Amino acid sequence: MQRHGRGGGTAAPVSRIRVAGLVLLIAYLIVVGWLALRPLPVPWVAPANLQPLATIRSDLAEGSLEALRGLARDLALLAPLGVLLPLASGRAERPLAVTCARTVSAGALISSAILLLQSGVPGHSVDVDSVLLNTAGVALACLLVFPLVRAWLRRRSDDMAPWGGSVHGTGASDALPLRDEAGGSAPPRAARVGIAP
Repeated sequence: MQRHGRGGGTAAPVSRIRVAGLVLLIAYLIVVGWLALRPLPVPWVAPANLQPLATIRSDLAEGSLEALRGLARDLALLAPLGVLLPLASGRAERPLAVTCARTVSAGALISSAILLLQSGVPGHSVDVDSVLLNTAGVALACLLVFPLVRAWLRRRSDDMAPWGGSVHGTGASDALPLRDEAGGSAPPRAARVGIAP
C-alpha cells in the first residue's frame, strides 16, 4: 500500500527525487575531487594567499581574459551544489531562506575541505579566495536556479493524483485512494445490522 504525503502527493516521487539528487551529488563530487585534487605538472607554484579578496582584486585589476576566466572557473566549480544539496537532503519543500543558509554553509565546508586537501597535492597552492568564490557560486545557484527547480517539481507533483494516477487521466488504471488523504484513516464502513430470527 502506498503512503500519502501531507501535500496531497505520494511519498514515492519525493523519495525518487531525493535518491536521484543523492546519486547526482555523489557523481558530481567525484568529478570535482578528480579535477581539484589531481597533481599538476607546473614549473612553479604561486605563493599561498591567506588574505581574503587579495587574489580577486588583483585579477580584476589585471583585467585579462585569463584572469577573468580563472575567477569564473572558481565561481562555477561548486555552483551545482546549490541545487544538488537541497534535492539530496530532502529539503526541497522547506523555506527557501533556511534551505539556502544550510546549503551555502555545506558548500563552504566542502570548499574548505578541498582547499585543505589541495595543500598537499603538487602543483596547487592555498588560496582563500577560492573558498569565497566557490561559496558565492553555491549561493548564486541556490538563490537563482533552485527556486526554478523547486517550482518545476511542485508543478510536476501537482499534476500527479494523490493515488499515483494522473489528474488529467480518465483511464481505468486511475484507482481511488484506499486511505483518506487528510487523516490517513480507513474509509467509512457501513454499520453491521443483525438479522431477526
